[in-house]
Amino acid sequence: MKNLWEALKKYRKEAILSPLFKLFEACMELVVPLVVSHIVNVGIATGDRQYIVYGMLVLVAFGAAGLVFALIAQYFAAKAAVGTSAELRSRLFTKLQRLSFEDIDAVGTSQMITLMTSDILQVQAGINHTLRLLLRSPIIVFGAAVMAFTVDVYAGLVFLILIPLLTVVIVSVMAVTTPLYKKVQEKLDGVNLSVRENLQGVRVIRAFCREKGELATFDSRNDDLRAAQKRAGRFSAVTNPLTFCFVNLAVILLVFVGGVRVSLGALEQGDVIALYFYISIILTELVKLANFIYIVAKAVSSEHRIENVLALGEEPERFLPAEEEGGEVAVEFDHVSFTYRGGGAPSLSDIHFSVKKGETVGILGGTGAGKSTLVGLIPRFYRAGEGRVRVNGADVGAISKEELRHKVAIVPQKTLIFRGTIRSNLLWGNGDATEEELLAAARLAQAEDVLDAKGGLDGELAQEGKNLSGGQRQRLSIARALVRKPEILILDDSSSALDYATDARLRTALKNLDCTTFIVSQRTASVRHADKIVVLEEGKIAGLGTHEELLRNCSLYREIDASQGGNEA
Repeated sequence: MKNLWEALKKYRKEAILSPLFKLFEACMELVVPLVVSHIVNVGIATGDRQYIVYGMLVLVAFGAAGLVFALIAQYFAAKAAVGTSAELRSRLFTKLQRLSFEDIDAVGTSQMITLMTSDILQVQAGINHTLRLLLRSPIIVFGAAVMAFTVDVYAGLVFLILIPLLTVVIVSVMAVTTPLYKKVQEKLDGVNLSVRENLQGVRVIRAFCREKGELATFDSRNDDLRAAQKRAGRFSAVTNPLTFCFVNLAVILLVFVGGVRVSLGALEQGDVIALYFYISIILTELVKLANFIYIVAKAVSSEHRIENVLALGEEPERFLPAEEEGGEVAVEFDHVSFTYRGGGAPSLSDIHFSVKKGETVGILGGTGAGKSTLVGLIPRFYRAGEGRVRVNGADVGAISKEELRHKVAIVPQKTLIFRGTIRSNLLWGNGDATEEELLAAARLAQAEDVLDAKGGLDGELAQEGKNLSGGQRQRLSIARALVRKPEILILDDSSSALDYATDARLRTALKNLDCTTFIVSQRTASVRHADKIVVLEEGKIAGLGTHEELLRNCSLYREIDASQGGNEA
């Protein structure tokens, strides 16, 4: 709970004042039965109306004071709980920004959403209830027992038997329910995954008439969540009946002992009423405590999940000693192999080639050949398992993360446009870019017609660019990368939605750029004019050379080119 305590330290004052005012409220509540006892024993027994009125005014004063103390305590508890949860949420989001791609893949999007929403809210509720009840409830319970002893020692023995029994029940229930609520949150991850996939893929689902299948999948995951909640709920539900059972038995025993003591003249009737009040106070507080345990059990489970993610290591700024950059080679793959975590077979095996500054390199291969993985090693999204990847002669592990990624601009396979304007999206490439630079990048990316259609740079874009076509999104993504004026430009199958004429104009425009360009594609037309083409098959280099050389020497390249209607087929 390291991060929780650190987050709570900012609200140290509120975390102290809330239980303190709850303590004051508890004291008011514990004194009330004694006042009632005196009203019965003195005022009612002697018919002293003035004493009764005085006693009633004292009860009203105690009630008003208790209400004020409770409201103040609630204010401080809520402030501490909301502030701490906001701090935890901020830490989680910051951690997400700093995690390596491998850790992000391992955690998963659905779990991160659950952590940022449901789990944080569970922790917030747990902090709120803890500050209000953790100190108050034990004080009320044990305070009532002590006050009972001051009224009558023999009657107080009933409380001495009751409290240990109830403590055993509460601790046992909490020990059982905490791991069960952890499973509940894990099942909630599955439900969130279904919802997220269906919202993102609603068009595909309906196009393939898969609504019934997706409903069945969701219902299955929802049933698993319900079953997990019912298992945890069964144990939580036992707490209140057991509490009532023990308390009612204690009431019966108290009435019997009190009746005997009154008949012997050792107790007065008002004292028995006070003792019954204390039993009732204990019952009320234990019901609250049972609910408190239910909430805290879920909060503890959620907090453990949050801590597990916050405990993950961050992507290092660099993991090798700094090296001097220089030379004519822009990028070099030196016998590189790579395997995804839990991936089994290597995604890349013994990749070895180099690219000079200013060259254009085509990366060609079928689906799953390792094209995206290969270019993802250049900006160090993933770390090579074997061999070395060098940029400007220095190992990428020896270049600081920020410096390396400022050299490289990548247009990913899955285009992502953020909600806002065209201008705000292009400025991601370079926040200091002028309007002329933004327009120049749009022209290079063949995106001028997109600006015309949307009313210029300040045209509004929907979330994920839903008001754009696939080709428009790709061209804006390319423009965003060009605004950076990178040393290395990576186009990861980023022209797949473009028509051949637009694709040809784009490639012609990119030739005039003063940077090293990697074009990842499955179309030979997109890479045939590259200075060098790397053909991948099952993570290995099947061919390396120019278009003409590969047509002569690489059977796989000839097959791909022929299947796409190549001129030399």
